[in-house]
Amino acid sequence: EVQLVESGGGLVQAGGSLRLSCKSSGFTLDDYAIAWFRQTPGMEREGVSCLSIPDGGSTYYLDSVRGRFTISSDNAKHTVYLQKNNINPVYTAVYHCETLPRFGSSCQTLGYFKSWGRGNQVVVSS
Repeated sequence: EVQLVESGGGLVQAGGSLRLSCKSSGFTLDDYAIAWFRQTPGMEREGVSCLSIPDGGSTYYLDSVRGRFTISSDNAKHTVYLQKNNINPVYTAVYHCETLPRFGSSCQTLGYFKSWGRGNQVVVSS
């Protein structure tokens, strides 16, 4: 059974740093791409970053977070991380890590990803 458990959210001041973790089970990171999405009230959920180890470690970043967010993985821990630096209040959201657990899973198929966990709230204070 595919499961993704997010952790590391919370309250942080603008300009600070935060690292989210996404621990996977039921598959290995070699099998499928993992992406981080954010959800804010009244807005559509939005993919902010993706890592695809099956595609040689290719990555994707939303333009507005490129240079501030870094996605990485620790395969031995079955965990994908999203490091956020110099963050600002517009990044306040619930963050979900998501995957498409089937053949063809890549950062080019983000539209088919879904959440397998509960999400993690991040609040950035000004």
